[in-house]
Amino acid sequence: MGSTGGEAEVARADFPDGFVFGVATSAYQIEGARREGGKGDSIWDVFTEDKERVLDRSNGDVAVDHYHRYKEDIELMASLGFAAYRFSISWARIFPDGLGGKVNEQGVAFYNNLINFMIAKGIEPYATLYHWDLPNHLQKTLGGWLSDKIVDYFALYAEACFANFGDRVKRWITINEPLQTAFNGYGIGVFAPGGCEGETARCYLAAHHQILAHAAAVDVYRRKFKVAQGGEVGLVVDCEWAEPFSEKVEDQIAAQRRVDFQLGWYLDPIYFGDYPESMRQRLGSDLPTFSEKDKEFIRNKIDFVGLNHYTSRFIAHHQNPEDIYFYQVQQVERIEKWNSGEKIGERAASEWLFIVPWGLRKILNYIAKKYNNPTIYVTENGMDEEDDQSATLDQVLNDTTRVGYFKGYLASVAQAIK
Repeated sequence: MGSTGGEAEVARADFPDGFVFGVATSAYQIEGARREGGKGDSIWDVFTEDKERVLDRSNGDVAVDHYHRYKEDIELMASLGFAAYRFSISWARIFPDGLGGKVNEQGVAFYNNLINFMIAKGIEPYATLYHWDLPNHLQKTLGGWLSDKIVDYFALYAEACFANFGDRVKRWITINEPLQTAFNGYGIGVFAPGGCEGETARCYLAAHHQILAHAAAVDVYRRKFKVAQGGEVGLVVDCEWAEPFSEKVEDQIAAQRRVDFQLGWYLDPIYFGDYPESMRQRLGSDLPTFSEKDKEFIRNKIDFVGLNHYTSRFIAHHQNPEDIYFYQVQQVERIEKWNSGEKIGERAASEWLFIVPWGLRKILNYIAKKYNNPTIYVTENGMDEEDDQSATLDQVLNDTTRVGYFKGYLASVAQAIK
């Protein structure tokens, strides 16, 4: 199990004809042009004004200047042979205040140009409506995802995007990694909007409203656009695979519980109408409840599952783990080594990221089995390496560890398909 997957061999012929290879970005991370084109501030624009919140004190005011250089970026994607590009739309570029009143035509024009250019280069657009960058006005005036009013505002924003871009965009993602927004944004505050330290249980309310907002957007699409546009709308969830540390029953149950608190938190309500039992048991009144009307409304509001997966862990039951709240409430311990000392995989630059190709196969099979074999897109996957300022260009390009990572993970996807 400790293999990095570097010895794996994989070829295009290992995948079915309809398999799509693509790349992904998000608006705040690449666009820049913070105050151009009529854009309003997002919570990440404001969050990164406090330089102490970011390790290298950087921000996205300019980023890689995709707003001005998108044609170069698309040309590079096309030259590499990618067939799809998952990008995100900045809500604050469409509605600067987020309220869904007058559409910012300059923002619409930018995304029209982007979409048209990628299609001209033979690249299919996959559009994400929300990748963490809430209009700051909604955070200041409503409390952001903590307010149930956000559901209607998100539906208005989604409708504007469907109306303006849906004649060409046929694969829509409502929200990217709602778990990260809920827990890191509204739970412990290390992501935007921050400022909520010590109020960890608020993350469940933020998540609750994201689920309802996702369903509201899908409902709008199905009622108003599906027949004419013929597209699909999905949700992107993120999940580590949880491998039981031992054959003990308590470790087996703990591993399932760990998956419940990642995948199940969002997919169980959408497919089955309610949160996983393990969450309801452990969280009690901290976990919001769905009315019967809500359960009916959200159920099956999904056309595909997007999976962001980077790594895996051994999981053991632990009555009182010495870790952050999220693991304490799950009563799990994330372990990187067997008792023998063998690691689950080689570590990348990030302390949390171990190279574990077989974990992707297991999580894909899990989703297929539990959620009635939905269409799945692996919407993010990859690794980082240590930043070496002294390395030459040739040394940087000779990134054999990353090559091994992708070979191993792609081979695992091919195995899951078979």
